Amino acid sequence: MKINSILPLLSAAGFLFATYVVVSGSQPTPVAEAVAEPASAPFNTFIAGSGIIEAKSQNIAIGTPLSRIVAKVAVKVGDKIKADMPLFYLDDRDTQAELAIKRADLAKAKADADVASASLADASSLNELAQAITDSRAISGEELIKRRNALAVARAKLDSALAYVRQAEAGLANTQSTLDRLVVRAPIDGEVLQVNIRPGEFAQAGGLTTALLVLGDLRQLHVRVDIDESDVWRFDKNGKAVAFLRGNRDFKAELKLAYIEPYVVPKKSLTGDSTERVDTRVLQALYSFERQLLPVYVGQQMDVFIETKEGPSQTGRSPS
Repeated sequence: MKINSILPLLSAAGFLFATYVVVSGSQPTPVAEAVAEPASAPFNTFIAGSGIIEAKSQNIAIGTPLSRIVAKVAVKVGDKIKADMPLFYLDDRDTQAELAIKRADLAKAKADADVASASLADASSLNELAQAITDSRAISGEELIKRRNALAVARAKLDSALAYVRQAEAGLANTQSTLDRLVVRAPIDGEVLQVNIRPGEFAQAGGLTTALLVLGDLRQLHVRVDIDESDVWRFDKNGKAVAFLRGNRDFKAELKLAYIEPYVVPKKSLTGDSTERVDTRVLQALYSFERQLLPVYVGQQMDVFIETKEGPSQTGRSPS
């Protein structure tokens, strides 16, 4: 009797629970509030694009002319540097040994040239003495010919010795040049933005996926803006432009056009937006702004809005 009364209760409870699950599962998921409100365009008609902050000099990826082990890194991230200042040193022990050999070769070549010069002076003196004798009976014609020939041979040997000296000097200069190239120096005044090499690591010459060091002139920053190819015809280089810091639209700065790279390229700078097109091409415009206006770093993204001329089909787009 008790079992017959419990089963209906369990059935009813199961039905009510299933109903609750179905009803609660059918409710729309509430939209999460944005961590930061997106920036809005201050213009009626505009082009919107994503901008990447970079140094005025662009971000210079430092490589190495020769593949060697790194002996010493002379800078660290954040260091202010001057042009021609050493950045890192490559292992030069074998080149130093070669340099010592080249110096010895040059010393020997110079000594040989000195010997050849002395031989020439001796042959010249003997020839002059023979030529000064007026009595043909005192010296034979054959002896005169021998002395003239000896003088010519001595001149040729000196020329050869001097050629070896020049060759040794060229070899020494070549080794010295190689030694100089083992010290990688800064091409400009700027700041060290990134260091990706350590002492003892192998520095590979040629094109690299990751630069050994990255430098930049941060006295003024640029914003590289990608303008979608479908909006290029609307772009007005004289139009006003404003940039908002990604993540906080309260930080903004008016931009001044620095220059345009007049070559439309495949889009490389991706924002991560799910609606972003990656199969498009973009025109890149570089704008400058006063660095002290915004707390920004190289590589940060900005939302950029560029004013366009009025027109019936000119509608703004959100940055992508």
